[in-house]
Amino acid sequence: MTSRFTELTVDCQDPEGLAAFWCKVLGFEVIDRSEGKVEIGSWVPTVEEVRARQMPPTLLFVRVPEGRTAKNRLHLDVSPVDGSTEDEVARLLGLGATRTDVGQGAGRSWVVMADPEGNEFCVLRTLAPQNRSVS
Repeated sequence: MTSRFTELTVDCQDPEGLAAFWCKVLGFEVIDRSEGKVEIGSWVPTVEEVRARQMPPTLLFVRVPEGRTAKNRLHLDVSPVDGSTEDEVARLLGLGATRTDVGQGAGRSWVVMADPEGNEFCVLRTLAPQNRSVS
């Protein structure tokens, strides 16, 4: 017997706003919404596909009455796929993210940021093809 990782739930104050932010970050779409909940993903899950194999999880944003009180113990890592890490950080800042310090120190290969509700996430190295000149 096994289970599948099907979704990651994020408690938040504004599910619609946070879902919109993360859709722009990840290129996801809203796949379901109900009162106080918005689910986004890169695909629309079906029971048959999930039972057959592990599929990419969705993100579910759920409204809760309390605000965030401490550093996240779980966070997302994102990797740019078609530009540099610096370019992606600039794009995310334009979407409403902020740089944040969680004690990571200087000179790291990743950048710690926070979404509009203060949830930390990291921007890792780029996965974009590197131009290499042949000498």
